[in-house]
Amino acid sequence: MLFEVNLRGMEKEKVLATERYGSQERWRYRLKDGEMGREREGGDSRWTRSSLAVLKSVFLPQGYPDSVSGDYLQYQFWDTVQAFSSSLSGTLSTQASLRGVGVGNQEATVAAATITWLLRDGTGMLGRILFAWVKGSKLDCDAKKWRLVADILNDIAMFMEIVAPNFPAFFTLIVCTAGIFKSIVGVAGGATRAALTVHQARRDNMADVSAKDGSQETLVNLAGLLVSLIIIPLVTDNTLLTFTLFFFFTILHLVANYRAVRSVIMETLNEARLLILLYQYLQDGLVLSPPEVNQREPVFPEFKKRVSIKLGVRLGELVFNPEELQLALKHNNKPYLIGVKHGSVCVCLGEDVSVCEEIKAACQAMCLCAVLHSPLPSDGAFKSLAAAHRQGPWELVTESHKLIDQIFPLFFKGLKASGWQVDRTLLDWDEWRVDWRKKSE
Repeated sequence: MLFEVNLRGMEKEKVLATERYGSQERWRYRLKDGEMGREREGGDSRWTRSSLAVLKSVFLPQGYPDSVSGDYLQYQFWDTVQAFSSSLSGTLSTQASLRGVGVGNQEATVAAATITWLLRDGTGMLGRILFAWVKGSKLDCDAKKWRLVADILNDIAMFMEIVAPNFPAFFTLIVCTAGIFKSIVGVAGGATRAALTVHQARRDNMADVSAKDGSQETLVNLAGLLVSLIIIPLVTDNTLLTFTLFFFFTILHLVANYRAVRSVIMETLNEARLLILLYQYLQDGLVLSPPEVNQREPVFPEFKKRVSIKLGVRLGELVFNPEELQLALKHNNKPYLIGVKHGSVCVCLGEDVSVCEEIKAACQAMCLCAVLHSPLPSDGAFKSLAAAHRQGPWELVTESHKLIDQIFPLFFKGLKASGWQVDRTLLDWDEWRVDWRKKSE
């Protein structure tokens, strides 16, 4: 009898359907006493659930966390910390700049302050144009490195603005130089932020990710504004406290930025990540995963001299006469030409080269760089290259064709198996493309 009652109760509360919102919320529709009701799975209170739902919808992309990369939350946390500290440092530098142009000084003129401000803005505009011209194409390839460089330059610029009032004779020169640094920060910071947004957006939702990032930054700046209202009366006419707080916020800013770029795990190949992958593969035959490579990737600029790689150069930079063209074509059935000129490894691409062939060309160039770099490797995969190097540069290139044909198929297969994107790259290719086959025939 008791068993029959339980069966009737189960029929009365039958689950008709279930639904979910992304991977965070799950609901079920239950039939109870002839009516269909909707209830959420989980034990959180309704007020807690609604509050969290509102915060997520305001500050996180729709579909989070499935709609973004796995490193999104950690990166955004450290990005929030650095933005907050930068906001407070900016308040201190702005106060110093205003004092330097004469705010509060009865002897200062409005015309002089306006000219100083215009000169600073004008030099900043010129610096922005020049930097975008010289380094614009590099920002996608090394987004993490340039993001860190931009923030370091930003701190240097703010420090210059703080010390500028102590040097009245050079005030205009100092703030104009700081304006140039800040213009570089604007270009590099904005461009690398866009590159990181492309990485984070996993559902073609770049606009949503970018918009929510802007909302987070606005909230952080608002918090920084409120804290600044407390700090400004304390640091006015107190140089020691100003510098103490500035250095504290600067250290926090740099540490947070370093942790932010270190938390990014990019699956697209650039020169640094491909170099780490290739050298590790040549050592032990293993293809590292994206998290392993990103932890090894350098995020600071390297000033040590090394053999440079020039990708996508003009034919005239690689061969100077028909004899050299024949040497470049020797044992070469690939859609690219490669050679060593003036201490650099140059790669000349043919028409309609696939992404796979671009990766192969870059790998071959890196093998040549390893041999040209002192001291010469004389064991493992580089043994034959080291021997050919003693005979001459074109003999070295010919031997490198044999090596890359031997190792690349399995290496490329390992890249795909390890989760690397091989349908596009962030290798720094120039736009020159050459058709030499029909012309030479």
